[in-house]
Amino acid sequence: MYDKFNDECGVFGIFGHEEAANLTYLGLYALQHRGQEGCGIVSADGQNLHAWRNMGLVSDVFRDDSVFDTLPGRSAIGHVRYSTAGGNDLKNVQPIMVDYHRGSIAVAHNGNLVNAREIRNELEHAGSIFSTTSDTEVIIHLLARSQCDLLPDRLTEALSAVKGAYSAVFLTETRMVAVRDPNGFRPLVLGRLNEAYVVASETCAFDLIEAEFIREIEPGEMIVINKEGMKSYRPFPAAEPTPCIFEFIYFARPDSMIFNHQVYQVRKEFGRQLAIEHPVEADLVVAVPDSGMPAAIGYAQQAGIPFELGLIRNHYVGRTFIEPQQSIRHFGVKLKLNPVRSIIEGKRVVVVDDSIVRGTTARKIIKMIRNSGAKEVHVRISSPPTSYPCYYGIDTPTRKELISSSHTVEEINRYITSDTLGYLSREGMLAAAGVKVDTACGHFCDACFSGHYPVKFPRLKDDTQLGLF
Repeated sequence: MYDKFNDECGVFGIFGHEEAANLTYLGLYALQHRGQEGCGIVSADGQNLHAWRNMGLVSDVFRDDSVFDTLPGRSAIGHVRYSTAGGNDLKNVQPIMVDYHRGSIAVAHNGNLVNAREIRNELEHAGSIFSTTSDTEVIIHLLARSQCDLLPDRLTEALSAVKGAYSAVFLTETRMVAVRDPNGFRPLVLGRLNEAYVVASETCAFDLIEAEFIREIEPGEMIVINKEGMKSYRPFPAAEPTPCIFEFIYFARPDSMIFNHQVYQVRKEFGRQLAIEHPVEADLVVAVPDSGMPAAIGYAQQAGIPFELGLIRNHYVGRTFIEPQQSIRHFGVKLKLNPVRSIIEGKRVVVVDDSIVRGTTARKIIKMIRNSGAKEVHVRISSPPTSYPCYYGIDTPTRKELISSSHTVEEINRYITSDTLGYLSREGMLAAAGVKVDTACGHFCDACFSGHYPVKFPRLKDDTQLGLF
């Protein structure tokens, strides 16, 4: 229905608060944009773990207040999910909780393990039985096989065997552990609420529960929290941090602080730089809501062109909808967006969006704007052309489905029927994010634009997507 890279996952954890499950529920609400297929909470009461998971939005899964009576304890972790690895199925909803010979443990994971399939095959041949199709379960099996006595050592051994992206939170009966992969692909932040420690994918979750943001959990860092307090470890070999630049472009909420930058300000800088690189004479700037809004404001301010709400989004449309008859098919974009004729009619319009994936949505948006009487439509994209799939926690189309992998900018311009089309350059994008472009990755992972993958993965056929097994 909407031609975007699909959301990934969000994690939340709190240790040492009498309302742990309720606060986790609120944290997941704040992180709902990171996954809408399923969610869950696991709590710990010092003796046992307790779980509640289901398919659907946070408001649906925790509709009944009595659910929280089944989640006692002063510690809890939670997860909102989009199926970057594994199918859309209840058995894959996280946190995953298991009992093994050392007790119970649960894990909530944001990311994607590029060698999960290989490890899973080895474990299954050795007799392991998997109950999900999620790559996260591989970590649990490796953990259970470890002979180390201490939990941090067992986790280090297990995570040292996997490659790829993981920002994960683990919960046992008496401890919570937060860990981020050495490349730091996905965000993970640390906070404090009175005497309780809190971790989350984004700081917007802290804002909702009025927790204090302390700092980022750094790439390759493991934080262990128990009743004695918090300890930080650096158990993995150092790597060049390569956080995902697409978090700034689209995924993170604009009111969040991630990778030590305010998302809203970075998106505005993308728009300012875009206006410098691709100026045009126009009467107004409109955004494709919601993620295109900050960049459109930045573009308008830099260009000196009025910004208007020329496209209005219907926020009550879900991810999918039923099209029962041929006569009403292809209304997906129109259900979600509607142009304001009184603003657009007779005007030269600059339309700012964050990305073009297949080009199908952009084409429909431009048609709607022209039908509302626009004299000219100039499209500006606040990121470079997306030409490569992501294998580190974002569900993307295969390369042959990405329009910029096989078409020039001018060919895309003709396909989407805009008068002109301009993308933000890679150099301009990284500079706007505060990075000097002096390495292949520019201190961010921009593999979806450049094809430079920081962590190697098994060779794939052109028509496959890693991890979707």
